[in-house]
Amino acid sequence: MVGRIPIMNVAPLVDLGRQPAKATVGEPFPVTATVFREGHDKLGAEVVLIGPDGRRRPPVRMTKHAEIPDRYEAWVTPDTVGAWSFEVVSWSDPLGTWQHHAALKVPAGVDVELTFTEGALLLERVLASLDPRDPSSADAAQVLQGAVDAARDTSRPPEARLAVLESPEVTGILYTHPIRELLTVEGPYPAYADRQLALFSSWYEFFPRSEGATKDPKTGAVTSGNFQTAAKRLDAVAAMGFDVIYLPPIHPIGEVNRKGPNNTLDPGPEDTGSPWAIGSKDGGHDAIHPDLGTFDDFDAFVARARGLGLEVALDLALQAAPDHPWVTSHPEWFTTRADGTIAYAENPPKKYQDIYPVNFDNDPTGISQEVLRTVRLWMSHGVRVFRVDNPHTKPVAFWEWLLKEVRRTDPDVIFLSEAFTRPAMMHALGAVGFHQSYTYFTWRTAKWELEEYLLEVSHESDHLMRPNFFVNTPDILHAFLQYGGPAAFKIRAAIAATGSPSWGVYAGYELFEHVAVRPGSEEYLDSEKYQIRVRDWDAADREGRTLAPYLTRLNEIRRAHPALQLLRNVSVHWSDDENILVFSKRHTLPDGQSDVVIVVVNVDPHAARETTVHLDMEALGLTEHESFLVHDEITGADWNWTAHNYVRLDPFHEPAHILSVRRAR
Repeated sequence: MVGRIPIMNVAPLVDLGRQPAKATVGEPFPVTATVFREGHDKLGAEVVLIGPDGRRRPPVRMTKHAEIPDRYEAWVTPDTVGAWSFEVVSWSDPLGTWQHHAALKVPAGVDVELTFTEGALLLERVLASLDPRDPSSADAAQVLQGAVDAARDTSRPPEARLAVLESPEVTGILYTHPIRELLTVEGPYPAYADRQLALFSSWYEFFPRSEGATKDPKTGAVTSGNFQTAAKRLDAVAAMGFDVIYLPPIHPIGEVNRKGPNNTLDPGPEDTGSPWAIGSKDGGHDAIHPDLGTFDDFDAFVARARGLGLEVALDLALQAAPDHPWVTSHPEWFTTRADGTIAYAENPPKKYQDIYPVNFDNDPTGISQEVLRTVRLWMSHGVRVFRVDNPHTKPVAFWEWLLKEVRRTDPDVIFLSEAFTRPAMMHALGAVGFHQSYTYFTWRTAKWELEEYLLEVSHESDHLMRPNFFVNTPDILHAFLQYGGPAAFKIRAAIAATGSPSWGVYAGYELFEHVAVRPGSEEYLDSEKYQIRVRDWDAADREGRTLAPYLTRLNEIRRAHPALQLLRNVSVHWSDDENILVFSKRHTLPDGQSDVVIVVVNVDPHAARETTVHLDMEALGLTEHESFLVHDEITGADWNWTAHNYVRLDPFHEPAHILSVRRAR
């Protein structure tokens, strides 16, 4: 039923409130609502957060939207992990109504004394409501008493009396101590606050079998790396500033229909196959590939990573090789075709003959319990982050159940959704509990595409899913990187690291690996999905053939600027060149100061571009005609900027300015 002071169209609201909106500890999120009433009297509105402990936080006053009539907004911040809720409260505002009337009547000489009498009575009500236990009440009471005296002092000119009642001191007190009448409450509506890593993280992906692998110079035989050799690479990953090390599946790899190099169907006896073809005589999802080591080796790897400030993310791929133990013990978990064979995975034109998809409709309870058992097994070995392979090919209801079961006992465990699919499915997976999501970022390369996408993920879908901007994956080598040269790698890294609070890099990116298996394909030549790749990291460092210092600097900048650690604070600005992208992020710090970062990127990797950039000064917390100092966090240069600034960006030198504002209000 509509309340006395109607509140409608409350946001954020996910699935009509059946699912909680996305929130993070320490991250402000906006609550908006349409609030209105009959007639011309004023109203007020506020948001009240209710914590996991049931305690109501102090209300936050809502303000009117600058452009949308009757739309109100407030930003609120959860301070602990757990299930939160919020209420929107509206009320009739007699103080606001009186202030509006007095500003019109007193200068016009209409009902002057009656107006002052009504004002005095309202002020006395506020005085009586002050809490004497509050240290600030004494000062507020003194100010309000002076206003009451001015309102009743008929010896003073009406204009002077009104000036006292309209002073900033009085107005400020009345704003924080409103008189609320005819209250309406809508809610509570759910939101869930996750730990900060769910929002702000830097991911690095490598294959343990490749790290520390060796190749015999005479025979060409390759010896697999393992957890012990891969652990030696962790120091370099941590030194680059990454905080999540993501491992593709580490389980036994099927031997039946095993793939050869470059996804061929005729493997040799030494070919290693795809880690995503899970399961063999050596075990399934709850086992480790013998070449990688034992559970003790894995535990040591996790401990080493943790000691370096890295969290280990493990791939959760719910599929099976033809020789997975599940195929024998639970053949009903798969799809049997008319000829009696089990259907392998297909994503036309791609075929995955080495993989059987799991059919959740055949035994949903049995499959669900087995997956939960497997996830908890790896959790018991220190894994608190999972990257989920192709979750959009499994029922959404299953993910809702699984993620709630894990969250119920272990709310710190984080799941990343790898679903490059339709927006509805991507949003649904985020809504039912996935903490982060892969995105379309890889395919957004033009200035206008990036502008639209940055605004979409930060302001339109932020309550549903948190983006993770991976610059590349073992599956995706975009043409921009194939043909853009080293500049393209810098461009994409700069945008990903600053445009999203979470971003990711697949190993080899820093070596500018860019050769596709064939023209028009996004698959790497000699893809690491099908074979071990031996890299000489030391030689690349010695010879300067690495982007590692640049990636390191990007992660340093991210950690130094809280504005870059948030999602919902993106503002897009304008440039006169179709290849110069400009956006900013701003965050108000606890001391009241603003952390402001402006990013200017030449998205053309082939040519220098020069143009004028035009800044929305209000979005930066600055006035229209103000000049301010910016510091380039990449080059160390300083400039005085205004609302309109000349820039020239040469991709063969530095394709991006990442500018911190040194003087801002």
